[in-house]
Amino acid sequence: MPLPLAPQGEEVTVKKVLTDEKERRHFENLGIIVGAKLRVLSRVGGSVIVRIHDGRLALDRSLAMKILV
Repeated sequence: MPLPLAPQGEEVTVKKVLTDEKERRHFENLGIIVGAKLRVLSRVGGSVIVRIHDGRLALDRSLAMKILV
C-alpha cells in the first residue's frame, strides 16, 4: 500500500520505491530504502510526516505515494 494510506502510529517497512533514478538516490540519502522501518506520525494537508531512524521527515503526497509499504 502507498505510504499515505498506512495506519498512523504503526511501524511499517518499505517494500518498494517507485521513482526514477534521481529521486531514488534522493530517497536513499534520506534513508528511505527497501527494508527501512518508518512510522507515520501524522498526515496534514496531504503531506505525510514520518519518523525514520532518529529523525522526522515531511513528504508531500505525490512523493509519499511513490513509497510502497
